[in-house]
Amino acid sequence: MLWTRWLVLLLCWWGAVNATTTAENGQYELAKQGESRADPHRQRSPPPVEPLDFGFVPAAVYDTHAYYEPGAIGILFHMVHAFLYAVQPNSFPKDLIVKVIQQNMGGIKFHEWRKPDNVVLLLEGAYYELGFLVCATIGVLFVVLVPLVGMCFCVCRCCENCGGEMHQRQRKNTDCRRGFFTATLIATTIFIILGVLVAYAANHNMSSHIKNTRRFINTNIRDLKTFANNTPAQIEYMTAQYTTAKNKVLSELDNIGPLLGGRIHSQLEKEVVPSLDTALRMAGAMREAKEALESVSSSLQVLQEGTDQLKDSLSTERASLSNTLSDPACTNGAVSPSCNVIRSSLFQLGINADFSKLPDVDYALENVNTVLKTDLSNIIQKGYSSFNDTPRLVKEQTKNIVAGVKGMLDKIGNEINGFTKMFPVEASLANFTIFLNQGQKNIESYYAQIDQLDFYRWIGCVAVLCTVVLILSFNILGLLCGTCGYDKQATPTTRGCLSNTGGNLLMAGVGFSFIFAWVLMAIVTALFLIGGNVEKLLCEPLASRQLFQIIDTPFLVHPAKKNFLPGMLFQNPNIDLTLGSMYRECYDNNGLYHALQLETMFNINSFLNRTVYNKDLAKVFDSVEVDLQDISLLEQAGRDNLINFANTGIGIIDYEAYLAEVNKGITLVDLLTFAVDLEGQADQLPRGALENALKGHASSIRQIHRELVVPMEQAMSTLNQSIKLLQKTSSDLPVKVTNILSALDASEYLISNNASHVVKQETKNYVQSLVGYFKQYTNWVHDSLIAEVAQCKPISNIVDSMEIVACSFIADSVNTFWLGLGLSSILLLPSIIISIKLAKYYRRMDTEDVFEESYSSSPYSDTLFRFPRASAPSICVDC
Repeated sequence: MLWTRWLVLLLCWWGAVNATTTAENGQYELAKQGESRADPHRQRSPPPVEPLDFGFVPAAVYDTHAYYEPGAIGILFHMVHAFLYAVQPNSFPKDLIVKVIQQNMGGIKFHEWRKPDNVVLLLEGAYYELGFLVCATIGVLFVVLVPLVGMCFCVCRCCENCGGEMHQRQRKNTDCRRGFFTATLIATTIFIILGVLVAYAANHNMSSHIKNTRRFINTNIRDLKTFANNTPAQIEYMTAQYTTAKNKVLSELDNIGPLLGGRIHSQLEKEVVPSLDTALRMAGAMREAKEALESVSSSLQVLQEGTDQLKDSLSTERASLSNTLSDPACTNGAVSPSCNVIRSSLFQLGINADFSKLPDVDYALENVNTVLKTDLSNIIQKGYSSFNDTPRLVKEQTKNIVAGVKGMLDKIGNEINGFTKMFPVEASLANFTIFLNQGQKNIESYYAQIDQLDFYRWIGCVAVLCTVVLILSFNILGLLCGTCGYDKQATPTTRGCLSNTGGNLLMAGVGFSFIFAWVLMAIVTALFLIGGNVEKLLCEPLASRQLFQIIDTPFLVHPAKKNFLPGMLFQNPNIDLTLGSMYRECYDNNGLYHALQLETMFNINSFLNRTVYNKDLAKVFDSVEVDLQDISLLEQAGRDNLINFANTGIGIIDYEAYLAEVNKGITLVDLLTFAVDLEGQADQLPRGALENALKGHASSIRQIHRELVVPMEQAMSTLNQSIKLLQKTSSDLPVKVTNILSALDASEYLISNNASHVVKQETKNYVQSLVGYFKQYTNWVHDSLIAEVAQCKPISNIVDSMEIVACSFIADSVNTFWLGLGLSSILLLPSIIISIKLAKYYRRMDTEDVFEESYSSSPYSDTLFRFPRASAPSICVDC
């Protein structure tokens, strides 16, 4: 059995791989979590580990279906079970059997049964078997009394007593009695026939299913071969799947730059990128300031030139309009009020905003142009590029570490492969297969003997049933002959030969009943005691698994040995392994490793410390150091550029003066409104030269607004926007620049001095993700060992097959046989009595009653004055 030990050892190693590595991984994670809690900075959770697909372990397909459906005969089986329950309704005596086993393990002598404890056990056993004992007592009485009663009956008949006298008294209810006895015997015979058929069906069922037992044997042996052939392939598949986890880790290592460097970059970018973004926005503000200054300069020039032209045009128009109002027509009383109104509004044709007093911005514009000669955006983009180059720096600086880790992973794979090759699994299982083949041949060699013994058994049961059939044949022939030959007109002494033969056949059946009934009952009693107790003490507790509870009782076989099964298999009775738990696991088609709890037998921590969860691997990654001091976010030229921008002078521009002039109107009055009012006044005048002249002046004013005021308004709107933009940009400009430079200095300090903390944190998360892949592998191995590798369904199938053969095929058939035979045997008693009674009505009597007539004229003379007397029959020559 060396092969079994090698197989168990290998399966246990795989289980311990997962169990121990899980514990070490838990300690490793707890240590890491402790370090995280000790860190004052807030730690982000590690990224989720990508699930790996290890596929499915090659599944074994087992052929045995340990299920039995008895079919129609199952009704008889249920009847037997119901009868046995009525005989023995007590629950399974688990405690009693355990006590008996524990008492007998030391070997109890006969005289020791007199001890009180043993007497109590005997009484408890007798109480449990009370139903069987009562039935057995009845059977024994039947066996003893029936032959004695038969002997006495024969002697009594020979003395012409007990119905032996060949004389039949005449009664008025003779036909009724004969009919009753006939019907009763027919009913009894039918029930006896049913009992015989039940017994024969059980006998045939046993023979047919014993032949089917070969199917169970062949499929169970074939399943064991499948188990032996598939297990090495399953173990090899599990070993090969280490490559899946290894390749994933190698892929992660090859991408350590984007992965680890990317994580470091994402952690630092929370501080670095905002400072660079602020500097980049300031570079954009420089360009916007330049454009705004240029817009202010050009707009101011347009406004100053336009103001001069507008001033001259309005002065000319005002003088011309004043001359028009000096026309004598305006002195007319009806026209004079309108002319006075127009004359009083001439002062509104003037300039309101004076842009000539506003200072220019050429000095600030010149300084900004000087600052913009340095491309600050390009310098900041270099800072972005330098910071975004972190993944490349990480990859370059961890090149040697990654190479070392790859070598360690190759070593782990070689150790796992080497460890599996240490055990001759294939050779052991090959020997197991040879053992199975030889065992199958040995079993098949007994098939002929089993068939022969079963044939003898079948013949014996049929012979027993033939005795009942013989009695039945006498009864049936007697009933046929008696019924068919009976003549109502014939007197008892003149009955025909056929009727007499029927009576004789009935009496022959009575004789054979006395001869065989006690033998049949003896057979029934023996089979009842054996089959009934097998059903109640073996089959029922085996079906409810209470039998396993007896075997699994602690300290059953020895006071120092707790569990029987591990003590027998592993010589270690303290392992918490029971037959019931192993059966349940195998019934669920789980792995043999989990069913036998092999993880409690082997400790391979020393191997695991050098393999999957290698602490040296963590030490290597803990030694990762990434130097980011070469990262420069902003060159000195960029810093000088920012400082120069703050000193360009845009902050000393008199924005209030500009906004004060911009907020004024260009003219004192809206020229379009003035022109409309002027036309309105002209319309009130009489038609003539004055009206036309005033309308001409209104048209000239509109032209001035269109050609001079509108461009100035556009320039003033542009000036307003540009001044506000410059005012916003220059507000606290030195402070803004100082804050930008301070943020950049802080980011560079973080990269140069505090990046080691970020590197360690992200390296820890990175290592956890790598360890997570190996954890997935070990968890998959653990789950596969529990449910998929070396599935022990054949073991539970063997137990179930034995239960089906022993209980369903044999025990149920035997119990059904004695039930049918017992029914027939018991019914032989009423058959005997009824046959004796009925034979009187069919057999030819030696004497009969003769009635003498009286001469009374009474109407009741037929019944009151007829006296029987014995008379011998005349000699029948024909008979």
